[in-house]
Amino acid sequence: MHIKTAIPGTDGNRYVPYEERDGEEAVVFFTRDLSPTGLKKIYNRVAEGINGKVAVKLHTGEPEGPNIIPRPWVKELYQEKLSNATIVETNTFYQGARYTTEDHRKTIETNGWTFCPVDIMDEDGTVLLPVQGGKWFDQMSHGSHMTNYDSMLVLTHFKGHTMGGFGGSNKNIGIGCADGREGKAWIHAKDGNDWGVNTEELMEKITESTKATIDYFAGHISYINVMRNMSVSCDCEGCQAEPVVTPDVGILASYDILACDNACMDLIYQLPGGGGKAFIERVESRHGLRQLSYMKELGMGCDRYQLIDIDHEDRRITAQEAVKDVDPKWIPDAYNTFPGRNIL
Repeated sequence: MHIKTAIPGTDGNRYVPYEERDGEEAVVFFTRDLSPTGLKKIYNRVAEGINGKVAVKLHTGEPEGPNIIPRPWVKELYQEKLSNATIVETNTFYQGARYTTEDHRKTIETNGWTFCPVDIMDEDGTVLLPVQGGKWFDQMSHGSHMTNYDSMLVLTHFKGHTMGGFGGSNKNIGIGCADGREGKAWIHAKDGNDWGVNTEELMEKITESTKATIDYFAGHISYINVMRNMSVSCDCEGCQAEPVVTPDVGILASYDILACDNACMDLIYQLPGGGGKAFIERVESRHGLRQLSYMKELGMGCDRYQLIDIDHEDRRITAQEAVKDVDPKWIPDAYNTFPGRNIL
């Protein structure tokens, strides 16, 4: 694989207000109901095309990671809506509890993902998928099992990220579907070192990896972002993640990956009482907003959208209206028991 020489874009630290955007609108569904019921309800809105052999791309977390989507929520969704689906993951690029398939499976068991099949997609090697229009890659290396699936539900814990600024649907599949040895190295490695890619270049490489996945599943891929326990740290930091200070918001879903991630960031910027301050600082300091502008440049979706409040008869609302009653202080819910929340 030859990684192309390219010039990264700019302004990954500049937030573009909604009124400054142009182009068509997508539809993003929104609920404040952070519960198994809320998750099932919003899944129904993006279930079309999720058929055949279904992959659920979920970050299953480091051992006893405190902030991942609660296992009981996913179990209920699986049992009632996705009983033939498989959770899919790949091994990590960094050495840790998910670096090898053997250790990864132990972590999956520790975190309680034992109620359905879990496929570590790079367990048996890799597959190359094309990156249409990419300036860094013309193909991306994924776990070879990816091509065993007909459709994918991208079920994402929306949160911060140490390198990417934020981790939404784009990061979930851009990093999470790339295999642990080749694909992730192409994204992260620079000048003969294991790491070194950051800011706009990193955001663009993650996004091109994502494009290979969504093009493969075109018409059969949906996105759900759960805005709960939003540490500025990624779930890959497990119990070492920074304490949560950003308030919980709700769940968003769309058939459009850019609209879904952009709506989440819009809600963060609109949080009252400075509730989004820490999250915004993390995103802007890493130039993470380049994920959004580059998705638009690659034609991966719309940054304008209709935000549909499914709690109130599908009324169209603004991001500001969606979060106007959110308490700026984070309040733990019934699933927050540290550590070991997922095995209780």
